[in-house]
Amino acid sequence: MKTHFLIRLIACVAIVFTAFFSANAQTDKELGEATVQALRLFEQERFAEAIPHFEIIVKALPDQPQVRFMYGFCLITKSKQVSDTNEAKVLSTKALEQFMKAKELGFKSPENDALIAILSGKPTPAAEPSYSLNKDAEKFMVEGETLFAQSKYDEAIKNFEKALALDPKIYQAALSGGDSYTAKSDWENAEKWYQRGIAIDPNRETAYRYSGTPLMKQKKYDAARERYIEAFITEPYNRMSSRGIGLWAQATEAKLGHPAVDIPEVSFDAKGKAVPKVALTDDASARPWLAYLAAREIWKNEKFLKSFPKETAYRHSLQEEVEALRAAIAAAKEQKSPNKQFELLTKMDSEGVLEAFVLLAKPDDGIAEDHPEFLKNNRPKLRQYVQNYVIQK
Repeated sequence: MKTHFLIRLIACVAIVFTAFFSANAQTDKELGEATVQALRLFEQERFAEAIPHFEIIVKALPDQPQVRFMYGFCLITKSKQVSDTNEAKVLSTKALEQFMKAKELGFKSPENDALIAILSGKPTPAAEPSYSLNKDAEKFMVEGETLFAQSKYDEAIKNFEKALALDPKIYQAALSGGDSYTAKSDWENAEKWYQRGIAIDPNRETAYRYSGTPLMKQKKYDAARERYIEAFITEPYNRMSSRGIGLWAQATEAKLGHPAVDIPEVSFDAKGKAVPKVALTDDASARPWLAYLAAREIWKNEKFLKSFPKETAYRHSLQEEVEALRAAIAAAKEQKSPNKQFELLTKMDSEGVLEAFVLLAKPDDGIAEDHPEFLKNNRPKLRQYVQNYVIQK
């Protein structure tokens, strides 16, 4: 299911609930609490936990199609997590009922239609290949996903294997094979399939994150942590990539957080002068940031086009930000600044993780453009930063 679709759905349902509660001031307290919990758990992808809350909502608001869809989605997700085949079938049947009811109530969604088709055993042909340009591989993938939705995991795995034999680059085949073995609690084979996904595309976060699930179920928390770190550093600007390490932190009672460094927000006036969003105070703790502003100004007016001759418009780059921070670090040392934040920046720089800090803790759209190239050549530094600074000892 596409992440952006689920995000839009959550927002839409939140608006519906807000309007409902505004018009019904005396609404039962239980319904209000169920609504808050259901949306929170759905947004966190804790679908099975959200089911009892959605049951309360559906009973109170039976004519809300988005609610029906979200309830059905929770049910179908849980059907993949239970080991009892009969229970899985019951959950799938209930999910199908919710999807069909959502459609009957006017819910127009390709995702809803696709789930109805799959659960009915009659998948509709896609207008374009969803998985592979190889027609036979595409056929095996569609059949495999249909079987997976029906909890027929062994048959689904055979189809995913056939699809990969025909097209070894189908990332989803490796993920779905791993998910099938995870549903069977076959952790060893799940690991092998997720590793196939990582090998197909090491620059996508999903296989790293999914591979952490079997490890968490086995309480192999250290191994799971490493997978979740890889997911996060691989696609740090994908909101899904941090979910795994967040769940790990909850399970292990670990604390997560980037180092607190108050870097001034900067804009440039018409003459290219760097202007801090909040005026700097004239004291020893803030004075080194003047060197930061000066370095940013030089980059805006001179160095960017020299450093990036193929780019036609200025952007804030990783190289610029790191150079500006180093200018502030040098000024702080020279001025003997009492500001402890510069000591922290100095320490990260000496350990070789200052760039990683900027990319993961202080990115903007311009800096984010430099992440893929940095990841390609410096994955260990990104990993080191998360291990030593984000996971708080």
